[in-house]
Amino acid sequence: MSKPMTKTQLVAALAEEMGTDKKTANTALDALSALVTREVAEGGAVTLPGLGKFACRARPERMVRNPATGEQISKPADKVVKVTIAKALKDSVNG
Repeated sequence: MSKPMTKTQLVAALAEEMGTDKKTANTALDALSALVTREVAEGGAVTLPGLGKFACRARPERMVRNPATGEQISKPADKVVKVTIAKALKDSVNG
C-alpha cells in the first residue's frame, strides 16, 4: 500500500490537471475545504459528484465502556461527520 498523497502533492497534481499555477490550485483547494466544513458544521450536506457526500448526523446518548477499567459510563449525545462514497468511485476502485 502506498503512502497517502500530501497536501503539497495534491496541490501540484491539481495545478497540473487544471493547467494553472500552484497558488491558484491551493486557493481552490482551501476554498473547497472551507465551504464543505462550513456547510457540514451548520448541519447541511455537500455532494461532490463522482466522489461522495459529506453530511452531519446526530448520535444519541449511549453507554460506553472504559477499556482500562471496564466501567460503564454514559456518553452524551454528539454529532459526527458521515461520508458516503459515490458509486462511480466504488466501481472504479473495484472494477
